[in-house]
Amino acid sequence: MQPLVPGDTVGILGGGQLGRMLAMSAARYGLKTHIFDPAKDAPAAEVSALHTCASYTDADALTGFADACKVVTFEFENIPKASLEQLAGAVPLRPGLASLETSQDRLTEKQFLEGIGLQVAPYAAIDGPDAIQGAHTTMGGDTILKTRQFGYDGKGQTRLKTTDIDAKAAWQTIGEAPAVLEARIPFVAEVSAVIARGVDGNAVAYDVPVNVHKDGILDTSALGQFATFDVPADLATQAQKSAIAVANALNHVGVLTVEFFLTEQNTLLVNEIAPRVHNSGHWTVDACLHDQFDNHIRAVAGWPLGSPDRHSDAIMTNLIGDDITSLTGHVAKPGTQIHLYGKAEARKGRKMGHVTRIAPRT
Repeated sequence: MQPLVPGDTVGILGGGQLGRMLAMSAARYGLKTHIFDPAKDAPAAEVSALHTCASYTDADALTGFADACKVVTFEFENIPKASLEQLAGAVPLRPGLASLETSQDRLTEKQFLEGIGLQVAPYAAIDGPDAIQGAHTTMGGDTILKTRQFGYDGKGQTRLKTTDIDAKAAWQTIGEAPAVLEARIPFVAEVSAVIARGVDGNAVAYDVPVNVHKDGILDTSALGQFATFDVPADLATQAQKSAIAVANALNHVGVLTVEFFLTEQNTLLVNEIAPRVHNSGHWTVDACLHDQFDNHIRAVAGWPLGSPDRHSDAIMTNLIGDDITSLTGHVAKPGTQIHLYGKAEARKGRKMGHVTRIAPRT
C-alpha cells in the first residue's frame, strides 16, 4: 500500500472520544475520516466526514465501509473477530489482527507477554467458581478476579481480599464468564509507556507518566513537577523498550500503550496492554508538538513518525460524570487547556472530557 495523500479517507472503528481526537488529528493532515459506530450520536461523528451507523456485525455495512476507506484503524478493542477478519480481507487494517486478538483476551495477553520475556503478576485461569478458592489461597488471599474479555475502566472485575471468600458470589459478580485471577501486588506507582510504531518498523516513545486511578478509572497522568513520584530513569527506559518489544512482536502499526506496576522491589510488572491511543497519553496533546493521535494517524497512513519530545511538564485530569460541572474551576487555573468529548449526558463513571495543565519543563 502506498502512503496516503491528502483527501484520502481513514476508517475508524468506534466513535468515542478516542475516535474523535483521531479524526481531529487526521483533519490537520488533510485526511478525511469515516466513523463506524452503532450510536447515532457518536462523539467522533461530529468531527468526521462520514459516519456508518450500524452494528459491528453488519456484514453489508462493513463491506461498504471498507470500500469507502483507504485504511482502517480502531479506537477500542471489543470488536467481533469475524468482523475484523472481514475488514482485513478487504482493506489494510492497522495495527492488525494480531494486536487485537492478543489484547482482547486477558489470558492470551498474559501468556504472550511472558512469552516475550516480560513480567506479569501471578495469575490463574478461571473457568468456574470451584477454581477460585484454591488459586486465591495460593496467591496469598488478596486477588482480583477479572473477566478474560470485555472489561475496562474497572468493569468486569471484583476484588477478593479476605482469606475465606464466597467464590460463587464472586463468579456471579463478573457475569459467570471465563476469567483470570490475579494476585494483587503492592506497588509504589502505576506508570505507562505510550509508543508509536510505523509501517517501516521504526518506533518512538513518549515520556513515562505517573498514573493515579480512582474506582478503577484513570484519574490523573502526570509528568515532571506535577508527578507525585519520580520514576527512575533506567526504569522509564525499560518501560519504553518493553512497549516497543511488544509492538515489534505483534508487528503493530500505530500507537500502543503498556501499563505497568512499579513494585516495592523496583521492578516493572505489566498490568495490561492497549493496542491503540490511550487515556494516559492525552497529556501529549498539550505538552508535545506531535501528540499520540498525530503519530497514530501518521503510522496508519504510512507516513514518517513525528518527534515524541515533551516541551512542558503536564498533568492530565479526567472529567468523569458530574466532574463536568467543575469546568470553571479548572479553566481558571493558569496554563490549563480543556478538552470536551461532545457527550450529551453525564453519567457516573462516564468520561466527559479532560483538562491538561502545563508548565515550563523543569
